Amino acid sequence: MSRRSLFVAGLQSAGVPNDPAATLDELERQVRALASMLDGVQLVVAPELHLMALPPLLEDEGAPEARAVPVPGPLTERLGALARDTGLWLVPGSVYEQADEGIYNTALVFSPGGELVTSYRKCFPWQPYETVLPGREVVGFEIEGIGRLGLAICHDGVFPEVFRQLAWDGAEAIVQVSLTPTSDRAVEIVVARANAYVNQVFLVNVNAAAPVGNGRSVVVDPEGTVLYEAGGGEEVVTALVDFDAVTLVRERGAFGLNRMLEQLDRHGSELDLPMYGGRYRPRPGSRPA
Repeated sequence: MSRRSLFVAGLQSAGVPNDPAATLDELERQVRALASMLDGVQLVVAPELHLMALPPLLEDEGAPEARAVPVPGPLTERLGALARDTGLWLVPGSVYEQADEGIYNTALVFSPGGELVTSYRKCFPWQPYETVLPGREVVGFEIEGIGRLGLAICHDGVFPEVFRQLAWDGAEAIVQVSLTPTSDRAVEIVVARANAYVNQVFLVNVNAAAPVGNGRSVVVDPEGTVLYEAGGGEEVVTALVDFDAVTLVRERGAFGLNRMLEQLDRHGSELDLPMYGGRYRPRPGSRPA
């Protein structure tokens, strides 16, 4: 019986600042090159707001309004065609999504058949600097025969409720796209390790490269160990996400010791949790003793 695994390539890139068309062209070239060069690659991930082609040092004034696109729309059609042509799963970062009520920071997921499988609106924009509307639900997607993945965007990472809900919904791995150019990147990596460990999930966090971001994309295993940390410049971060390793860690415990989710399912419902509206509910499909 083959292992449940996913070969992921993260494009730690700056794109072409202030030129969305050139950035899209570049992304297409890079994805096609990865499809032909990396044997067995299955999923390609780009950073947060990559296709919006933001300049260095945070978003420029008026950027969301000037660069927002409809979802679905012409951009998603082109990205879907790219996924279909290459036969890859594609998370091309996030975009400014123009909705009737305003603008969201929205991550997109395309299947190898070119379908826009799902989209996720960032629940916790980086306030007060990021002025988009907050999303209202966490989102995951299934890769048949492999496993379930969750989605997160940058500042979501410091809100543990997002990652716990994704794990509760069945995610065994989480793709987190980021755009961090600031001095808190080191702390973001600490938080990424904590989120992976306490939820016993793989975490692939892809940040923008210099000069738009400061890089340091990371791959973290379900025991919180950093398997790889990138530098600051343009780089392709590869990761073999082992879903069976997640199952083993959850069944036998992190480091063979700690089975946090299993214990939470057994005893969490005994706790008063007024901030969550009452009591913990065991995960769907879990078998509390």
